[in-house]
Amino acid sequence: MRLQSLVKDTFVTGKIQPTLPQITIPPSIGTPDNVSTTIVDTSALPHERATLNKEIKKSNVILLVYSDPYSYERVALFWMPHFRSLGVNVPVVLCANKSDQTSSTPTDQIVEDEILPLMAEFKEIDSCIRTSAREHQSINEVFFLCQKAVTDPIAPLFDSKDSSLKPACVSALQRIFYLCDQDQDDYLSDKEIHDFQIKCFDKPLSDLDLSNIKTSIQRHLPDSVTEKGITQSGFILLNKLFAEKGRHETIWLILRTFHYTDSLSLQSSFLSPKFDVPVNSSAELSPAGYRFFVDLFLLHDKDNDGGLSPSELSALFAPTPGGLPAQWQENDFPSCTVRNDANYVTLQGWLAQWSMTTFTSYRTTLAYLAYLGFDSSPSTSSSHTSTLEALTITKPRKRPSRPRRRRVPPVSRTVLQAFVLGAPNSGKSTLLSTFLSRPSPPSQTYSPSLQPRNAVNTVELPGGKQVTLILSELGDHEPSILDNAAKIAQCDILLYTYDSSDADSFAYVVNLREKYKDHLDNLPLLFVATKADRDRVRQDCETQPEEYAAELGVQKPLHVSVAWESVSELFVQVAEVGLNPGSAYPKGEGERDGDGEGTIGYWVAAGAVCVVAAAVVGIWRRMST
Repeated sequence: MRLQSLVKDTFVTGKIQPTLPQITIPPSIGTPDNVSTTIVDTSALPHERATLNKEIKKSNVILLVYSDPYSYERVALFWMPHFRSLGVNVPVVLCANKSDQTSSTPTDQIVEDEILPLMAEFKEIDSCIRTSAREHQSINEVFFLCQKAVTDPIAPLFDSKDSSLKPACVSALQRIFYLCDQDQDDYLSDKEIHDFQIKCFDKPLSDLDLSNIKTSIQRHLPDSVTEKGITQSGFILLNKLFAEKGRHETIWLILRTFHYTDSLSLQSSFLSPKFDVPVNSSAELSPAGYRFFVDLFLLHDKDNDGGLSPSELSALFAPTPGGLPAQWQENDFPSCTVRNDANYVTLQGWLAQWSMTTFTSYRTTLAYLAYLGFDSSPSTSSSHTSTLEALTITKPRKRPSRPRRRRVPPVSRTVLQAFVLGAPNSGKSTLLSTFLSRPSPPSQTYSPSLQPRNAVNTVELPGGKQVTLILSELGDHEPSILDNAAKIAQCDILLYTYDSSDADSFAYVVNLREKYKDHLDNLPLLFVATKADRDRVRQDCETQPEEYAAELGVQKPLHVSVAWESVSELFVQVAEVGLNPGSAYPKGEGERDGDGEGTIGYWVAAGAVCVVAAAVVGIWRRMST
């Protein structure tokens, strides 16, 4: 009867079919989210049970109708258990039809006596409504509820038994509050509420509407509205009131604006958008990305001491799952970057850390940009923004074949990575600590580095250009990393260290290069003689470091000591070689024997000498004549 009333828009008094054919409501008839709705009428007769079960399993929502005490009893005794036995998990809209026959009974009484007990017992029941086909009462509304139960389900948001928002919904709304609280003062000011209104609903909020919202909140939580604005508790309460009044589509609109799915998780396409980095290229933060992380740092440095304390970091990462990225925890953040005297990460260290994260794991950066609310247009619809705006891709780095190495063009990058290799106790860890302006205290007991360790900092080159440099000590993972072509490809320069006061130290470098020759010969390099403040000894190997470097055609070893202030020049030179690697590539065997580019250079030089000599002879003869 309701289907006929819906189609005919009037009560049908004549004889009707026991089961009506399938009906499709097109999107044009005011349906939520502009979707089509197909209505399938079914029969409860025993011989139609197979067809009924088939249609139930195919459905997205079930409209269950009762109209008298008998059919009401069957809701709890037969229908709801039957749905569960079929294993379906779809919302059920309960409809009390023929309400015109019970008009003498107050609606509140019927809701309390009939509907609320059923909703308390069966969580599948999404909503309830009273209708009358004869009086054409709530006919359109009942099908609208069915549509809304699918497009905007109440079950993930609200627990009707406890009359409270569910934890996952509260967590999502807390994150949204955090993102909208642009000055992080724990209040949504009038301006922030207006920005929120435009972002979610694409229309302004009048002063009267805002006043009414505040009044509604204050009626339940007086302390949640102050001169500063609405607190987080007040914001959560407002959404609870929406749910209680059946306006859960408003909550869903808010959640979906901030990229939440129907399961209240963030969309995977939002956390990990398509972003492919070509071979020999790398990902770096764009100016917009750096600006976002600068603003985030300044916003949470509440005491303006130039560093983020543990409590400030905790507040900053509040909208993320698990706080600090797992990669940061593995690298023992903030010990891997620049800190102040209180051991708090500075702005320089903060930006360097994100530069390293983007270089080594850009998908982590993209996910955290999404969690932390990167938004190029805060007061406009989020559908027009993308976290990809915070990243950029560098030009491919050229790794030429051996005969053309000296002609390698400069590298157009601002983030470089150097692998620090060398024998145990050759000073690798001390170099990393010095790079962070944290020299290791003198110790009589040597403690080897077992786990890989990174140190990242900004290096200023002559002329003022700044480069983010990552120094990586490989620890016990050295063999597996050096034998992995993909890992080696991430490296820009190899830094070979040896203890100039230990006769056995350089032999480790020679053996290492011979063992992983196929991979290591394809990278530019520098040799570093550490502990130069001590007495220098002859190395116990066939070729001394200076001769070895000369054979490779690279710069002779740099002698440094962490006790000298000039050690900082080492890091500048590492960065310069990373940007201009041509002269730091080792020569091949043929080049060392006089073949290839070295031989060509020799003959070019010899030819030039001959030309000059001939010119001198010609001039002498002319003058003699």
